[in-house]
Amino acid sequence: MVIHSTSPLVVVANRLPFVISKDPKNGDLVRKHSAGGLVTAVAPVIVETGGLWVGWSGLHLEDGISAIPESSPDDKSPTAGLKSEQVIPVNLPRKMFNDYYNGCCNACFWPLFHSMPDKAVFEEDKWEAYVAVNEEFAKLTMEAVHKCYAQQPDQVPLVWIHDYHLMYAANYIRNTCNDEGLAVKMAFFLHIPFPSWDIVRLFPWSDELLQGILGCDSVGFHLEDYCINFIDCCHRILGCRVDRKKRLIEHNKRSVSVHPLPISIPYDRFVKMAEEAPAAIKHKSEEQLLLGVDRLDYTKGLVKRFKAFERLLELYPQHIEKVTLLQIAVPSRTDVKEYQELKEELDQMIGRINGRFSTPNWSPIRYIYGSVTHDQLAAFYRDASVALVTPLRDGMNLVAKEFVACQIREPGVLVLSPFAGAGVTMQEALQVNPYEQNQFAKVIHRALTMPDDEREMRMQQLRRREKERDVNFWLREVLTSVHSLEVENGSDISLRPVSEEDFDQYLSDCVNEFSRLALILDYDGTLAPIAPHPDIAHLPEETKHVLQRLSHLPDVSIAIISGRSLENVKAMVGIEGITYAGNHGFEILHPDNTMFNYPVPSEYTDKLKTLREKLNKLCDSGAYVEDKGPCVSFHFRKVDISQRQALIEKALQAFSEVELEVTRALMSLEARPPVTWDSGRAAIHILRSLLGLDWCEASIIFAGDDDTDENAIEALEGMAVTFRVTDFQNTKTSANYRLADPDAVLTMLRWIERRLGSRCPKPQSVRSRTSSFTTAKQRSRTSSFTDTLLNGGHGSRAGSPSQMVSNMVIHDKDYRAFMRKSVGPMRMNSLN
Repeated sequence: MVIHSTSPLVVVANRLPFVISKDPKNGDLVRKHSAGGLVTAVAPVIVETGGLWVGWSGLHLEDGISAIPESSPDDKSPTAGLKSEQVIPVNLPRKMFNDYYNGCCNACFWPLFHSMPDKAVFEEDKWEAYVAVNEEFAKLTMEAVHKCYAQQPDQVPLVWIHDYHLMYAANYIRNTCNDEGLAVKMAFFLHIPFPSWDIVRLFPWSDELLQGILGCDSVGFHLEDYCINFIDCCHRILGCRVDRKKRLIEHNKRSVSVHPLPISIPYDRFVKMAEEAPAAIKHKSEEQLLLGVDRLDYTKGLVKRFKAFERLLELYPQHIEKVTLLQIAVPSRTDVKEYQELKEELDQMIGRINGRFSTPNWSPIRYIYGSVTHDQLAAFYRDASVALVTPLRDGMNLVAKEFVACQIREPGVLVLSPFAGAGVTMQEALQVNPYEQNQFAKVIHRALTMPDDEREMRMQQLRRREKERDVNFWLREVLTSVHSLEVENGSDISLRPVSEEDFDQYLSDCVNEFSRLALILDYDGTLAPIAPHPDIAHLPEETKHVLQRLSHLPDVSIAIISGRSLENVKAMVGIEGITYAGNHGFEILHPDNTMFNYPVPSEYTDKLKTLREKLNKLCDSGAYVEDKGPCVSFHFRKVDISQRQALIEKALQAFSEVELEVTRALMSLEARPPVTWDSGRAAIHILRSLLGLDWCEASIIFAGDDDTDENAIEALEGMAVTFRVTDFQNTKTSANYRLADPDAVLTMLRWIERRLGSRCPKPQSVRSRTSSFTTAKQRSRTSSFTDTLLNGGHGSRAGSPSQMVSNMVIHDKDYRAFMRKSVGPMRMNSLN
């Protein structure tokens, strides 16, 4: 799929999109395809727009380059249509290039931007070489701009500068264009992390560096965090006026926009390679393969990975002769002493581990120091049981995405470091801090022993996301950021995934630094993805961390309402100091550990016991019964479609025989007590318990994913902002807004965290039901809910837990009276 740009595209990068070398037989120059996601996505756009590529050829001025060769007739790569006249090589003297590339880019910027300043070397002559080379790139870029105007005088070129090698070039290009009266669009994209202000300011020429980047109109980074760091540096180091909300920086009377633009891979290309690649490694059928693919670099955490693997064999000796670690280490900067020492350390460690654990028929580590072919790499990805992507710091790390794309057979498991940019979105991976050796080993063990259905669920979610947000999606986002994306008539142009900007529209009126906020959230399908079995529907780590931080903020309370049992939902979420409601609110555990149980008729309990017995007899072909105390669910998600309808009819017959009403939920049938209590009344009860009688004056947000959550959505209508999480067509809802999936819910939680970020965490001791809300009235732990509802908050005491439970029930008359009295904000316009 070729993306169309409204502007001729000039790409400026350290390297050309192919490798140029001399044929050893005749000395002629030949070019070979460079297989990167950037090349795959961008080269066809350059061909289509008549654009150009400016970059170093790989050879030096002393090598005597005459002309760039054309591609061979049998070249089928994305650069095949890129003619030599569309390529402008940068030819540099060997010493100048070495000072620029090794002395400044690799010895200074690489460790500094990866938050390892102790490894950075600051030398003025190397910085001067960097400036000189950037100016040389800029001069040749101006040649490209002139060519674009000569060929298409009515079109404004887009100059797209890439990566930390060329952070100084933009201002030279802009100043020259201004002097010549030429209009030009300019964008910059950084492929590595951008560090925080306290690290950037260590660089002696940081002001010049930042102003160099600000020569562009649009600046792109992989992550929102990197954008925030850059904006902060421009404000604190340069004194620029900034708009953090809109991500704008004012510099030289210009507004520079900053964008999070996470790069991706050519997903379909990797799928095709995996389908066609022959097996590349032989191992026993029962043996599992751990895979690591990295450049040999200190940022990749290889030493800690091998130590964790050694610890795995110590803690779990059952994996001996059952698991092999295949590590591919691509040589990098072999002439640098630090990299030579790293290779020597790894060689010694591998020898020691193999010597310690090897048996006559097995060695724990297979080590490839060198490059592998594309077919071999695709086969390794496809056949591996677990991929270890555990850098100490990384901008994105596309290995994680390539592994997921190639998982076309038995699903594997991705183990991912949170310090890689990919860790922000790939929430279904098992995330591990590579600095925690014991925990690292335990996570590898969990990956190796993960049940097949959980592997399948996690990998399906990962593959779906990476397919949707491939490298073409990234390129469209980049071109959109500089207003250069051409939209064809009749083309299928979809909205970008929900971002924090969307919640500026949804929630800015009700959430601010002074809001009393109550978050009521469903679990399955809202916080955690729907899974084939409830036991494997784990809460993503990032979602848990954001919820934990929010729960510690003053005037913020969180409640989780689920159809699961109370004990189960509390165990799955695992956050202290929040409210849990199980069985759609029939059981509620408050932050101060007081319990609420809605009374259930004894006659219903007897019928439920009989129903369980009948349903258990139908548990074949993948169906199962979930016993949740006062409720019972019969799940048939894993039943083959051809057998599903007949099984449902048998289950419905069982409900009918015991005279219990059936509630249809997502891929399940459920029995609930025949009482006028549901998630809507439970939500009201929770809010009243947390906030007191004036709960409707607080800001309330509710999110749920299925029909059972509609009870709460309808009960809170006009008094809360409500979200229905669904990707089904023709879903009727009373919610204010729709969200597609748990990823969008996580985005909402991140937005709320940023919005309330100036608040100080509340003390650990403050965890009572109402104390987090500064204006909420104190109430007795055992006060009567009905009394407080109707008598201004002064309830009577109950002498026992059973009395307390009965007193806390909302009776029909009281509920209706309260709903008539409550006055809330006007319901927002629905997007349904």
